[in-house]
Amino acid sequence: MSNAAPSAPKARRPQLPSHLTRVAVVLSISVLINYIDRGTLSIAAPVLKDDLHLSPSQLGVLLSSFFWTYSAFQILSGWLVDRFEVNWLLAIGVLVWSAATLATGLVHGFVLLLAARLLLGIGESVSYPSCNKIIAKHFLASHRGRANGLISAGWAAGPALGTLVGGLLIARVGWRLFFVVVGVTSALWLLPWLRWMPKGPGLDETKATNPAGIVEILRQRSAWGTFAGLFCFNYLWYFLITWLPFYLVRQRGFSLQTMSLVGGAAFFALAISVLTFGWVADRWINATNNPTSALKTLCGGGLALASVSFVMVFLVVDHTPAMAILIFSCIALGMCAPNLWTMTQILAGPQTTGRWAGLENFCGNLAGVVAPIVVGVILQRTGEFFWAFAITGGVTLLGAASYLFLVGPVEPVQWRESVPP
Repeated sequence: MSNAAPSAPKARRPQLPSHLTRVAVVLSISVLINYIDRGTLSIAAPVLKDDLHLSPSQLGVLLSSFFWTYSAFQILSGWLVDRFEVNWLLAIGVLVWSAATLATGLVHGFVLLLAARLLLGIGESVSYPSCNKIIAKHFLASHRGRANGLISAGWAAGPALGTLVGGLLIARVGWRLFFVVVGVTSALWLLPWLRWMPKGPGLDETKATNPAGIVEILRQRSAWGTFAGLFCFNYLWYFLITWLPFYLVRQRGFSLQTMSLVGGAAFFALAISVLTFGWVADRWINATNNPTSALKTLCGGGLALASVSFVMVFLVVDHTPAMAILIFSCIALGMCAPNLWTMTQILAGPQTTGRWAGLENFCGNLAGVVAPIVVGVILQRTGEFFWAFAITGGVTLLGAASYLFLVGPVEPVQWRESVPP
């Protein structure tokens, strides 16, 4: 990359083609639906807990259980999208998770709720390996910041929309009808996807080499840096989408309506941030031809700022400045969100992105298994959130260090040509 001619950055600044813009937007909507569906339980938790007589520990298990199957199936999903037609695998995944969300509103009791959450995790496990595969396969490197920004805006806006509308809807019609409506609406995404999903083999470079095997990926230090970085990023993120509504209602004393407005504002700020910093990354890389400095600065610096400000949310007693700091923490998180996946796509290359992203998302989403249970246990034993906030801030800071010091130069790994498909 360092040997590129001075005019190369200008040559790589074409507008995103309209057909790829449609693909990125539809993928963004799929991720938005993905995060609305997985966040429905946390939005309904204050009401559902009392209705079904669940203990804090049981609620923590339910909030965590989605990630048991979601994490476990990441490696399989990453392998599948490198092996089979990714467009249809994504469609099947959306159909499965829509059915699981609908079923959540119909079942009774802890065990059946647990089963629905496990099925939801299986369906959603295909989402991120598929999105990464499609972007690496069809989008130029100079377009990926914007494409990943749109994808990240989807997962940020999902909890924002779900928290804002969901809280108000649950207050009016109850949590069961809320799950049914969300499940049916989610399945409607298949209609635009079947019309606009990308066609053809993709970029020429996707046919140049066979995908690397899992063992070869695991030999890369940078791979472990991205795995650790995503785990730490997700530890904070999953705290926000699983326990933040409960914290705002039970410890801050907010009503469901106020919680919906505050949580929605924080997540919408995150959505704007990821769009902005995806664009910033593209401009930075095009101007300097140095993805290493751009992506490591945005990922490491963003997590460091998010860590410090998140702990301050609990320490500041007055609601107004505390919520302002919460919004700033989400903005800082948005510096990292789209660019950690651009980093993965550059390092892995188009042929291996599915497997790398599957492994990365497996490790990263172990945070979804751990964080909700840890918070639930802390809450049951101490009756407050102090240690939950402190531990989350510390883990997030470790993520910043992983991107800055464990990930090496952000350039394509030279995989061995002999690795079989």
